[in-house]
Amino acid sequence: MPEQELLQVKRDKLDQLVKEGKDPFRITKYDVTHHAAEIRDNFESLNEQTVRVAGRMMFKRKMGKASFCNVMDKTGKIQIYVARDTIGEEAYEEFKKILEVGDIIGVEGKVFKTKTEEISIHADKITLLSKSLQTLPEKFHGLTDTDIRYRQRYVDLIMNEEVKDTFIKRSAIISAIRNYLDGQGFMEVETPMLVENAGGAAARPFETHYNALNEDRKLRISLELYLKRLIVGGLERVYEIGRVFRNEGTDTKHNPEFTLMELYQAYTDYYGMMDLTENMFRYVAKEVLGSTTFKYGDLELDFGKPFERMTMIDCVKKYTGIDWNDVKTDEDAKKLAREKNVEFEDHHKKGDILSLFFEEFCEEHLKQPTFIMDHPIEISPLTKKKPDDPEYVERFELFINSWEMCNAYSELNDPIDQRERFEAQEALFAAGDEEANHTDEDFLNALSIGMPPTGGIGYGIDRLVMLLTDAPSIRDVIFFPQLKSIQ
Repeated sequence: MPEQELLQVKRDKLDQLVKEGKDPFRITKYDVTHHAAEIRDNFESLNEQTVRVAGRMMFKRKMGKASFCNVMDKTGKIQIYVARDTIGEEAYEEFKKILEVGDIIGVEGKVFKTKTEEISIHADKITLLSKSLQTLPEKFHGLTDTDIRYRQRYVDLIMNEEVKDTFIKRSAIISAIRNYLDGQGFMEVETPMLVENAGGAAARPFETHYNALNEDRKLRISLELYLKRLIVGGLERVYEIGRVFRNEGTDTKHNPEFTLMELYQAYTDYYGMMDLTENMFRYVAKEVLGSTTFKYGDLELDFGKPFERMTMIDCVKKYTGIDWNDVKTDEDAKKLAREKNVEFEDHHKKGDILSLFFEEFCEEHLKQPTFIMDHPIEISPLTKKKPDDPEYVERFELFINSWEMCNAYSELNDPIDQRERFEAQEALFAAGDEEANHTDEDFLNALSIGMPPTGGIGYGIDRLVMLLTDAPSIRDVIFFPQLKSIQ
């Protein structure tokens, strides 16, 4: 039957129900006593007991005096046995002729096992709770078109149980992170999303206008500068899990709206952040997956072993043979870049080009968890310098499966140095770098009041979820990813 005819049949069935005074959309509640998984897991104690379940009908097989269907709730599916002699002839005819796959129903009945040993419910009463007026994808092929899956996630969740499992794990991952940090004495906080100065990261912001104040505002690209203000205020250990917005392209690891977690701890440094990160990742994997060893695609990852630690200079030397300690000037660095076909811009300095070499020749090799430490100062405007080598800073990034998983610093708490870094960033912006930071006078004022030595870190939550759920794209772990509008 053509699609439009099928939809009209559904509408006609609803009209019939309304005329008979049985409009399902007028029902406001249904008392559920059990879910499918609970019944399966506790069959011995629930056998022959009356239960009430509710969910979407995903299958229906009509026969003479008895029929079968199944109901899917948030925990899975359970079979329903519908007998004419039990629910009554009128109700049975309605079940056969009016109820369809996609409808949401409530079922009251006794738990039992069929002759084939399938745990089921023998229905005493079936209540139509919501009539589906759309068709679901054909059950044998499911929903496989990725564009439709992302645009209609509600259908994706109905048709693909593994998708639902991914998002259940996402929730469990975030809960495990919170449990770990709360146990370490951290306080969860919230900071503004609409900001005057979108600082704390190298990214282009989304811009908007605040009508009530008649002022332009930006959506935050980072959580950093406000959380540091709270450290100045004496809270000592804070974290935030929240959305940030970066006006950039999309790919399998980037979405312009994504979930970031940042935390800051007073009286520690980037080594303290390494220890915390390693212990937290190990804890989360154990809590969510039941093991510190798991697979992403064909790659077996082991969070149980100590994470490797390597400076950026040592990593570049390992994979290129070039010792950056021997590179003395910006021109020396640019000459090496030309020789190795590494693209750079005129304003790039020696440290910028070291970072480009790392991206070009090293990242792909970093499969097992590896902390890359001691970045050049040129790419780290908010980070404390290494006391014995001021061209580099106390910073690390964690790489797993060649992905950057987090970024951490011994935070810069010198307001004079910070102002100089902001001025350098302003110069870069004036030279055409749209991702450069801008001076934040209130943040400088906070630093002038005094911030203790502090370790800070930012984690891409979506990438961590991808890793722990074996998801190939960031869009597979965001309920409603950004997509171009359908024209």
